[in-house]
Amino acid sequence: MSKALRITVGLAGLFLGTSLAACSGGAVATVNGQPISRSTFNTRLEGSPMGRTVLQQLVQETLIDEYAKSNKIDVTDAEIDARENEIKANFPAGSWDEMLKARGLTESDVRAALREQLILDKALETKVTVTPAQINDYFAKNHATFDKPEQVTARHILVPNLALANQIETDLKGGQNFGDLAKKYSTDPGSKDKGGDLGTFRRGQMVPAFDKYAFSAPIGQISPPIKSPFGYHIIEVESRTPGQKATVASATPQIQDTLRQQAEAPLIQPFLQELQEKATIVVNDPQFAGLFATPPPPPSAPPTVAPSSAAASPPASPAPAKT
Repeated sequence: MSKALRITVGLAGLFLGTSLAACSGGAVATVNGQPISRSTFNTRLEGSPMGRTVLQQLVQETLIDEYAKSNKIDVTDAEIDARENEIKANFPAGSWDEMLKARGLTESDVRAALREQLILDKALETKVTVTPAQINDYFAKNHATFDKPEQVTARHILVPNLALANQIETDLKGGQNFGDLAKKYSTDPGSKDKGGDLGTFRRGQMVPAFDKYAFSAPIGQISPPIKSPFGYHIIEVESRTPGQKATVASATPQIQDTLRQQAEAPLIQPFLQELQEKATIVVNDPQFAGLFATPPPPPSAPPTVAPSSAAASPPASPAPAKT
């Protein structure tokens, strides 16, 4: 399992925890005026397998945090940024935010989960050795995956008809602000509030007509209207980065990390079990009695949130969704 996938899978517990935390006090819903109380909902939820899993995960988070403090393991914001960016790279422009919103998550929720993953990495890294021979062998078998493809950074304004697209092209070439016009006219919900910014993307991630223009147009030039199944795009390519062939030297840090993650995977469960066995865990709720006599679940070890077609291209979105 790739590192990015393991991490995203690790957000599952976070999704469950958010569901429980949201239900405290008042009525959850009413049916023909008849309320379903939060206390009834919580009682049913707590008695379900999900309730037991969330309690286990909350205890696990506490144990990992205490371990980090007692062993002086520090996780910096820069490390969390780097790990989160690896995951975000798998999501088309705008779909990361849509995924978080759909699950009721915030960036703070995600960063807390990633911090836990990084603590586990640091706690176990001394038990793993990656040799040069392993690195060379891995590169020989997977070298193409380390090549850096040509990339483009661009922005666009998406509108439903040619007449409006022509008018926007004229306005832009007359000196009007691209970001202002994007916010005013664009129908792409993923980029309009960002002034049309689509970020950076590779070949094949946009619909064909958009892709063809983006990888051939001069930098900084306002395009004529480009038709796609979503409507008409006015595009400005802001930068283009040439592709690069990987070498063993350039790929070594990533390969080391991947091999280390693979070697650490079978060590995580015994490590968590040891933390639990050494801890004093008092369960005050009778329905959870005996819960911690059993091994803890994998570290927030998840349902996958890697980009699927549904996540990448929401049906209602007219954006030039990456494929």
